[in-house]
Amino acid sequence: MEEVMKYAAAAVLIESNDNPSNDEEDYSDVVCEQCGFGERPDEILLCDRCDKGFHMLCLRPIVVRIPIGSWYCPSCSDQPSVKRFPQTKIIDFFRIQKCGDSAGKCASPQDTRKRRRRASMLVFHKKRRRLLPFTPTEDPARRLEQMGSLASALTALHMEFSDRLTYMPGMAPRSANQAEYENHGMQVLSKEDTETLEHCRAMYKRGECPPLRVVFDSCEGFTVEADGPIKDMTLITDYTGDVDYITNREHDDCDSMMTLLLAKDPSNSLLICPDKRGNIARFINGINNHTPEGRKKQNLKCVRYSVNGECQVLLVATRDIAKGERLYYDYNGYEHEYPTHHFV
Repeated sequence: MEEVMKYAAAAVLIESNDNPSNDEEDYSDVVCEQCGFGERPDEILLCDRCDKGFHMLCLRPIVVRIPIGSWYCPSCSDQPSVKRFPQTKIIDFFRIQKCGDSAGKCASPQDTRKRRRRASMLVFHKKRRRLLPFTPTEDPARRLEQMGSLASALTALHMEFSDRLTYMPGMAPRSANQAEYENHGMQVLSKEDTETLEHCRAMYKRGECPPLRVVFDSCEGFTVEADGPIKDMTLITDYTGDVDYITNREHDDCDSMMTLLLAKDPSNSLLICPDKRGNIARFINGINNHTPEGRKKQNLKCVRYSVNGECQVLLVATRDIAKGERLYYDYNGYEHEYPTHHFV
C-alpha cells in the first residue's frame, strides 16, 4: 500500500512539473495582506522578497501603476533613511546668496519699505484674487530647521534642490516649452502676479522660505505641513524638476510627475519629472477630492500659467491655512491615468 502511495505522489509531482499553469493557479489564492481579500487579482502586487500580496490601492502611499522592475512590500523594503541635515551646509545646499555677494546684497531699509508697500497693495487687491507673496518665519533659526527638513527629504530620495525648471540632455529642450502650443490656449499670468512670483523666488535665494516643514509619515510617506499661518491666495511655490515629453514617460512609475503642457499635437506635450531635481512641491501630497472629507482637506490648488511665454505650474493656497495643518491639492499629473479618487 505504501508503494502505491509513493507512485501516486510521484505521478502528481511529474504532472505538476509538466504543467506550468499550476504555478498560475497557486497565485490565484493570494490575498491582500492589508484588506484580507483577493478580489481584483490584476491589482495585487507580489513582493519579490516574501511573495506576499498587496492591492495597489491598499498600500500607503498608494501605488498608482505597476512598478517597473523588482518591487518590495513595506516590510521588506528599506524605508528612506531620513537623517538630520547639518545646518552648516544649508547655505551651500540651497545656493543661498550671502550678504555682500555681487548678486545677493542684503536688502536696504528702503528696499524693505518698498516690499512692505507692495505687499500691502497686494493685500488691498486681494478681492481681485491677486497672488500674495508668502511670509517667511521671522526667527532665522526656525527657518534653518524648515530648510533642513526639506534638505533631509531631498537627500533621502537622492535628489538635488532646484528652484527652476531644468532642461537636461536627452529630454525636452527649453524651446519646446512654449505656452502657445497649449491646446485651447493657456491663461497668462498678470504683470502683478509675475512680480509676486519673482519676489518669492528672490526671497528663496536669500534663504527666506515659506513657513513649511517636510515630515515623514508611515501612512503618507513624505508630506508637508504648515509651520505657521498662511493666508488665502498665498503663492506657496512653483513646481520644479526636469522637463520631458509625456511620450518619453508613458511607462515611468514616478509618483510625482506633473503636467506642464498639453499640446494640440500629443507628441509635443510636456511634464515635470521631480525624481532627480526638485523643490518642496515634490513632497506636497495629492488629495482625494471626490469625497466631502477630501474636499475639506484640500487647501491648495495647482494652476498652470503662461509666464513670459513659457508654461509654469504654481501651487496657491485656496483658503487660510493654520499652523500644523498638512498641505493637499488636486493632483493633475497624467489626469486620466492617476486615480486621484484613491488618494488619502
